[in-house]
Amino acid sequence: MTPEPTNTEAIALVGRFEAGREIPEAMRADVRMLGALLGQVLRECGGDGLYEDVERLRIATIQAYTDESSDAFERATAIADSFTVQRADEVARAFTAYFHLVNLAEEHQRVRVLRERAGVPGREEAGDTVATAFARLRREVGEDEARRRLAALRFHPVFTAHPTEARRRAVSSSIRRLAGLLVEHDAASTGGAEEHRARRRMLEEIDTLWRTAPLRAEKPTPTDEVRTVMSVFDETLFTTVPHVYRRIDDELRGEDSGSSAPVAPAFVRIGSWVGGDRDGNPFVTSAITREAAAIASEHVLRGLERAIERIGRTLTLGAEGTPPSAAVSALWTRLAEGDAEAAAEIATRSPDEPHRRVLLLLARRVAATRRGDDDAYREPGELLADLRTVQDSLAAAGARRHAFGGVQHLIWQVETYGFHLTELEVRQHSQVHARALAELDGGGPLSAQTEEVLEVFRAIAGIQRASGPRAAGRYVVSFTRSAQDLVAVHRLARHAFPDGGGPVLDVVPLFETFADLQAAPAILAEVVGDPDFAGRLAQTGRRLEVMLGYSDSSKDVGPVAANLALYAAQAEIARWAKDSGIELTLFHGRGGALGRGGGPANSAILAQPPHSVDGRFKLTEQGEVIFARYGEPAIAMRHIDQVAAATLLASSPEVEERTSKAAARFADVAAVMDTASRERFFSLVKAEGFAPWFATVTPLEEIGLLALGSRPARRGLSVESLEDLRAIPWVFAWTQARINLAGWFGLGTALEAVGDAELLRSAYRDWPLLRTMVDNVAMSLAKTDDRIARRYLGLGDRPELASLVLEELELTRTWVIRLTGGSELLENKPVLQRAVKMRSPYVDALSLLQLRALRGLRDAASTSEGDAAPDPELQRLLLLSVSGVAAGLQNTG
Repeated sequence: MTPEPTNTEAIALVGRFEAGREIPEAMRADVRMLGALLGQVLRECGGDGLYEDVERLRIATIQAYTDESSDAFERATAIADSFTVQRADEVARAFTAYFHLVNLAEEHQRVRVLRERAGVPGREEAGDTVATAFARLRREVGEDEARRRLAALRFHPVFTAHPTEARRRAVSSSIRRLAGLLVEHDAASTGGAEEHRARRRMLEEIDTLWRTAPLRAEKPTPTDEVRTVMSVFDETLFTTVPHVYRRIDDELRGEDSGSSAPVAPAFVRIGSWVGGDRDGNPFVTSAITREAAAIASEHVLRGLERAIERIGRTLTLGAEGTPPSAAVSALWTRLAEGDAEAAAEIATRSPDEPHRRVLLLLARRVAATRRGDDDAYREPGELLADLRTVQDSLAAAGARRHAFGGVQHLIWQVETYGFHLTELEVRQHSQVHARALAELDGGGPLSAQTEEVLEVFRAIAGIQRASGPRAAGRYVVSFTRSAQDLVAVHRLARHAFPDGGGPVLDVVPLFETFADLQAAPAILAEVVGDPDFAGRLAQTGRRLEVMLGYSDSSKDVGPVAANLALYAAQAEIARWAKDSGIELTLFHGRGGALGRGGGPANSAILAQPPHSVDGRFKLTEQGEVIFARYGEPAIAMRHIDQVAAATLLASSPEVEERTSKAAARFADVAAVMDTASRERFFSLVKAEGFAPWFATVTPLEEIGLLALGSRPARRGLSVESLEDLRAIPWVFAWTQARINLAGWFGLGTALEAVGDAELLRSAYRDWPLLRTMVDNVAMSLAKTDDRIARRYLGLGDRPELASLVLEELELTRTWVIRLTGGSELLENKPVLQRAVKMRSPYVDALSLLQLRALRGLRDAASTSEGDAAPDPELQRLLLLSVSGVAAGLQNTG
């Protein structure tokens, strides 16, 4: 066995490993500083020898990763197995804390780079921002058409409560505080008092991180999930999104920006399923839906009240130099009549500042709206009208910078968020509707479930009355398999409101399985003839939304066939919509992991079929992805700008022509890949006894014990059936086992079936769909580890299934490298390769600890009689390692 390195050898080994990753010097300094502070905390708080044990395993896994010898790997495994369960628990916590700090340092470096690049010509690729995308579009379609398309741009992320954010909220809050201290440390003078203070406070915060229990004691409730998502709005999005609009306007208009009406529209709309998604989640009730909407409304109205008051207090423009318009004077009179005491006080303090006075009263009226007082605004359009009255008056008086500066910022916030903040969507399974209608049509007593189904429609109506139609109204029908599944929603609404007066509803079909995707165009063609659907289409200007599920289709036929089926379904639906005169919005049910449609959103958008985007992109954002993309202002701004740019460009003549030509040129390649990949996938998942084997070789059952989210992991059946297993634990379990099978299995066989390497390289270069698929798989494979995967697969007594997985893994890796070039994965994406390699040995350490726990639990289960309870210490160790691996791999579920 490889001998343990001396201290000098260990230092040299770590140095060579870091140097080989080519980490930017500023980030390397951050990682070293944070790591040293964590080491200090471990020495102070960890008891005898903890720091030394952590270092032993760290050095061993780095050595095993760099020389890849079996001896080095065995030594690392032996160290992990030598710990007592209690010590293994502490070591797992230490590595998890380290990942949180590395992730923080990497995020800080991204922000650093973004700020360095901001506004520097030539530092960003064409098409990578809305401004550059607009310039390219203008060259292709002309100024007028480009402006029309920009004005119609929509980016609509929908936040969901899918349970893949493994961190506790307390841990996330600690990391956010550390992020602020890193900024302070950067700004401080080297060696000065402020630097010392920032470092001392970071040490205190890392101590807090170490002492905070890493696992939730109980599952969060749906209301807890609502409040967690609200923290993203409070800390980032409410103020950040208008800055995105401003930056785009600055880039498009230069010095003229802020002195006249902007060309950048308020193109972001935020949706939410948190508190509305009841498909398979019995804890989401009509009362929860009402509460979720009320919490969101409270947050946005408080935000608007503070923002209007802040802008109002700065608007100290005298009437002599900036005379109010007649409309502003009339607005003051009307507002003063409704709030006479406050108006008198404001007039005394600001006797000659008419615009300031009006804004301060507007803030008070927003506060009245939040409280539900008599003088409340009835809907956000009224507030927008008042703000535009102030804006027009300021512009007419020559104060254009104020009119199109701070006041425009307020207008953008109201246009984006209204009085609701998030557009709350309800989702329910089609079978629940069918059962409810059967009871209602039968005339007998109604079950509690049917009563609850009807109450949901009353909740939607109440939310719309309180905050306007945008606040709620989309009703997503999962497992849509016929037009009647959609018509059922309107029928149920009429049962809930037999005397009329029900909510405005936009019913959204969700096509999830392979068969449903193929049937989608025919179902849509039938349902638009229904009177309820036809009437709603007429009211909306023939707008229709259709949702596509990525995760279930991937679990159904494998990732390759699912991607091809999704492309074909989008193409057919888009063609039908265009022929039918319907303005289509496709809603992509994507997740953070590749098995759920994850990967970079902007490259995926540019690979969509012609007319399937048309300036509108909507997708689900879940779990850890919400905080990774929207938790830090600079990163959120960059992400929104990138996705919006791709959405604008996707419908350009050049992009659509390239996509359609490639689809036609490589249709035969797609057909071969589809057939071969499905056959290979079925040979695994349809093998006798596959489901219990899968549950044995991954921590599937144990993941269900993690208090990740309020939703159950399965819809009800046992692990004997994959059909009823939710796609999230399917993906999450394979990820934890370092196999990531859900993201790549079948691609190697599909490419091998085509066989022609030159043809496939040409397809990779010219066919956006294949390029996106292969690039995403390359990232997924880079996070696998054959040696660890073999250990997991060895937990099950099915060597033929284990061999099948490993053979496909090797075949897929070989073909992906052959297409992308170089000698190893991600050579064509060095920044991503660096990030993966930097983390891999540390993830390996946690995986070895997880394997040790899982092996102990499996061995105990195989020798125990009856239903003996599992060892709670081993179970805790496994759950700690699950949280740590999730932090290390990042896009986990």
